[in-house]
Amino acid sequence: MQYFYRAHCTPDDALAHAERYFTGKGFTKHAGGLDAARYRDERGPVDVKVEIEGGHYTRVTVGTDDVGESELDKVAKRFLAELHRVEEPAHKVRGAY
Repeated sequence: MQYFYRAHCTPDDALAHAERYFTGKGFTKHAGGLDAARYRDERGPVDVKVEIEGGHYTRVTVGTDDVGESELDKVAKRFLAELHRVEEPAHKVRGAY
């Protein structure tokens, strides 16, 4: 599954947040570059891609190899919700993910 969020931060800031978030949850970084990173734990990989979209936003896309609503998908979606909260502290993160 893939999910995305249009962030207001720079691509570098989004990738730095991904590094803190996923390594803080026990994931290991397996690959990385200027615009992408891959994190893995025993459940599988999570890919994070960033790209400038229209000059106004950074499109942050997270993807897993799972289908549907797996536990790994919930971790990926929570990352996007936490990124939103970092950008907008008044944002309340809801949901069980």
